[in-house]
Amino acid sequence: MTNNKATEAAIRTALAEFQDPETGRSITQLEQIHDLQLEGQRLTVTLGLTTWSAPLWEQTQAELVEHLRSRFPDLDVTVKLAVHQRKPEKRGEIGLAAKTVVAVGSGKGGVGKSSIAAYLAYGLRRAGCEVGLLDADVYGPSIPHLLGSRQRPEMVDERIRPVMFDGLRVMSMGFLAPEGEAVIWRGPMLHNVLTQFLRDTAWGDLDYLVIDMPPGTGDVAISLSQLLPMTGAVVVCTPQNVALLDAVKAIDMFRKVHIDVLGMVENMSFFLCPGCNSRHDIFGSGGAKQRAEELNVPFLGEVPICTELRVLADEGRVGAAFEQPALRTHLDAICQNFVGNLVTQHRRQPKLPELNVLS
Repeated sequence: MTNNKATEAAIRTALAEFQDPETGRSITQLEQIHDLQLEGQRLTVTLGLTTWSAPLWEQTQAELVEHLRSRFPDLDVTVKLAVHQRKPEKRGEIGLAAKTVVAVGSGKGGVGKSSIAAYLAYGLRRAGCEVGLLDADVYGPSIPHLLGSRQRPEMVDERIRPVMFDGLRVMSMGFLAPEGEAVIWRGPMLHNVLTQFLRDTAWGDLDYLVIDMPPGTGDVAISLSQLLPMTGAVVVCTPQNVALLDAVKAIDMFRKVHIDVLGMVENMSFFLCPGCNSRHDIFGSGGAKQRAEELNVPFLGEVPICTELRVLADEGRVGAAFEQPALRTHLDAICQNFVGNLVTQHRRQPKLPELNVLS
């Protein structure tokens, strides 16, 4: 319905129809309109958005402008953005203060799962989110090498302080075990160390905790499903059929332990020639996207085989990939699609307000 009478009351009614990307609830109900000024045919609105939705701030800003213009065509609409503070609720018995917890897994090793986990965490942090990165691959931790950090976590007030890296809060067995020394543990010890990493680490308030899973379908997914409510998982694969078979097993494993699959990423999707910048589909093309559609799993994007990516990973500078325009396009798309899919879910099924239980 178009209303040409642009009174402040009518504008506030229109604003009440607009959904917050994080919760799916009305932005006026959540007091996210920080300022509204109407001077003749000129409207200026300041919209408060949480850092959780930071990758989509510009998109949300444009959506609100279009929403208001569709109802008041004669208005000159300007929407400004501000940070709206909203603390995360604590999750499960662990008491982890994170709004979204996502596991990044694969059905097999060698598909670049840890790299994708690092890109996702780094990309979300780069966009402005508060992000933690947990390396749950206790037997073969790769995150410290990819980030180029060998710091040791400190103990503060009997809690582990995560290693800070470019604003990322990171925890890994690779920070604790001597380099090159194997960790030989059975399942119960693995469960205990994951509990410590989650419960005894001073993560602070997080928008996202990204968990780099070990390859395969072992104990870690079961332990995580028992320790805290997971938002979901992202599955990494490569295009060839033999890798897709293992990715399907990983999706089935997550679903069996009641972890939603939020998306699939195709790594090593094509070779990007550094000489002519042309694309070569070494392992085939479109396999992961097609399989994702068949399994009703969102396809988040593809990452090319690229000499620059390999060099940056070997040198422990994965964050520098975002400084390369051709690579940044693919990596930012994965982050934006990931958050965008969550926003779609939240707007379809708005989150109810949570009440703290007093003991």
